[in-house]
Amino acid sequence: MTITEVSKKYDISQDTLRYYERIGLIPAVNRTKGGMRDYTEESCGWIELAKCMRSAGIPIEALIEYCALTQQGDQTITARKELLFEERTKLLEKMEDMKKTLDKLNYKIDIYEKAEVTGVLSWDKPND
Repeated sequence: MTITEVSKKYDISQDTLRYYERIGLIPAVNRTKGGMRDYTEESCGWIELAKCMRSAGIPIEALIEYCALTQQGDQTITARKELLFEERTKLLEKMEDMKKTLDKLNYKIDIYEKAEVTGVLSWDKPND
């Protein structure tokens, strides 16, 4: 696939694709004889992984390290697993924080919905 096709397929700019390759977030992409990028199914798999992980807030540095470890071969399986485990732990902590925030927002919204019905705002303190 060309960079234009991949850009459209994954809704990522061509500049971002080039950047990901340049910094090692995805392995080097094959080139045609004319020097044009030729994305394979494997290249696209790396792009999907990068997009998914970035949307979850996984740091670029962790993904670069993961890509580098993968390219070093099977002797890095344990290191890759540990890296992913650490990132999963961080993500679970973020999700717990987000859940607490969501609960607080729902509580506040409930207060205002009741106030709209009754005409009385009975409880609205910043820390409640």
